[in-house]
Amino acid sequence: MIHGIPVFHTEGLPEGDQARLDGPEGRHAATVLRTRVGEQLVLSDGAGGLARCAVTAVGKDFLDLDVLARWTEPAPSPRVVLVQALIKGDRGELAVELATEAGVDAVHPWRAARCVARWEDGPRGAKALGRWRATALQAAKQARRAWVPEVGEPLGTGQLAQLVQHAAATLVLHEAAEVVLGEVELPAEGDLLIVVGPEGGITESEVSRLVEAGAVPVRLGPTVLRASTAAAVALGAIGVLTRRWQPTGSTGEVAR
Repeated sequence: MIHGIPVFHTEGLPEGDQARLDGPEGRHAATVLRTRVGEQLVLSDGAGGLARCAVTAVGKDFLDLDVLARWTEPAPSPRVVLVQALIKGDRGELAVELATEAGVDAVHPWRAARCVARWEDGPRGAKALGRWRATALQAAKQARRAWVPEVGEPLGTGQLAQLVQHAAATLVLHEAAEVVLGEVELPAEGDLLIVVGPEGGITESEVSRLVEAGAVPVRLGPTVLRASTAAAVALGAIGVLTRRWQPTGSTGEVAR
């Protein structure tokens, strides 16, 4: 867990005792956050690897750093994978942002039947997917997460059904479900899929196909949530009902 120190994403952690943070991250740290010599920050590779550093010099668009310590945060278990139906406007990005802050481990956009938004193959679809991926990265940094959730390519319902077959468990959030989330036995390991439909809801045929593949429809409570907020609420419940929010077996800081 990272407390009180800003986190910056790098493609790889420095191997030596010194490092330079440049590019967009270095520019943001130097010019927007006005980081000063002597302050500390954490570099993250987005895959559990972390390095605590002290700033030794500040340029226009870079920071020079001394590496003080390194450690690794293990991935949470079970691994929660959000399958989020496409939502019109910026609500899809909001769903990714909230889910990332709540700890989701991976996200798959879903082309559900009642989606108003359509991500067709080509530049427009790639641009929309890029916004989801950028949102996940920024939200992970804001939440000081050691792991940045991967945002995969959009899925059709057939591809989703295949994912369900290989997952440890799949929960389809549905306001008409008779079973509530707290009554379901959740896996301790493996992939736990959370399926969130579009604003217009999941069709009966989609529910049937997913149930045939092994999914369980569940509801979160007595009220109906927006498609953009349902996943974050479910992740909060799962964090309490599993060991995901318990202290992790971090390797701890190892001084250089």
